[in-house]
Amino acid sequence: MKAFVYQGPGKSALMDRPKPAIAAPTDAIVRIVKTTICGTDLHILKGDVPSCTPGRILGHEGVGVVDEVGAAVTAFKPGDRVIVSCISACGKCDYCRKGMYSHCSCGGWILGNTIDGTQADYVRTPHADTSLYHIPAGADEEALVMLSDILPTGFECGVLNGKVQPGATVAIVGAGPIGLAALLTAQFYSPAQIIMVDFDDNRLEVASKFGATSVVNAGDGKAVETIMQMTGGRGVDTAIEAVGVPASFITCEDIVAPGGIIANIGVHGVKVDLHLEKLWDRNIAITTRLVDTATTPMLLKTVQSHKVDPARLITHRFKLDRIMDAYETFGHAGATHALKVIIET
Repeated sequence: MKAFVYQGPGKSALMDRPKPAIAAPTDAIVRIVKTTICGTDLHILKGDVPSCTPGRILGHEGVGVVDEVGAAVTAFKPGDRVIVSCISACGKCDYCRKGMYSHCSCGGWILGNTIDGTQADYVRTPHADTSLYHIPAGADEEALVMLSDILPTGFECGVLNGKVQPGATVAIVGAGPIGLAALLTAQFYSPAQIIMVDFDDNRLEVASKFGATSVVNAGDGKAVETIMQMTGGRGVDTAIEAVGVPASFITCEDIVAPGGIIANIGVHGVKVDLHLEKLWDRNIAITTRLVDTATTPMLLKTVQSHKVDPARLITHRFKLDRIMDAYETFGHAGATHALKVIIET
């Protein structure tokens, strides 16, 4: 089969690899139909994720068709069309019983990290009964690729952890795919204001179309001042960090209102200063999280009922044999205006 393989920092290739085989009774083999690229994949290619070693097939998102199941799999059979969750969950360990599937003692984020992933013709999915989701008949499979990771990530790590409420003021720092996913799902709770912050005017324009009430280009260095003026000097009830760099988190520290919440989504690779000299008396909370995909069944229903349309995040489409072009496009989003790319096998 064809597979996109990480070969070390700055090195990757589309290669021929053996089709995966059942390794445990709870496994399923899924023929991938559509997959995508995540910002985390770019971090891996730079060498920022040491748990992912050279030789690994990348990718942790996708939809496909069950090809084979292990003897212990009861919820799926060959021929079933499924969403592959980015999180593999045994459903039995202490963390899974708490709903913290991302910290599953024998799973979590392993696809495209510590085991081979979805950017290939086939993938082996551990714990299939609790890590795959049936695709309803007639569903838009491209839209459902966004339910593997990006939509539950924006919703769980940003909106739920940020406790977005009706009438609240929300700022989302970062209008990339994750920030836009948070924007789409924040609207479930009818906040009065959703302010999007970014350096890219194109992405801010997209955010306006997706429902942002205001947008702020941070390029002039006055984003904090602008947001404080917009909120009457009070700040925002929920500040969602959706980039993963020190400057964006510090912006959240500077704009959060007394009693507010900073909800971190971004993957941070370097230290960030926490300014407790400013925040110690302001009754704020700071939350961190890796997506658990506990909300995927609910989000699937919202997509089916047309309450949210994650297909709006898709900007480019490629065949698997052009995955190098897909990475080039996704990795230079400022020039290509890419959000999410679909890769079809």
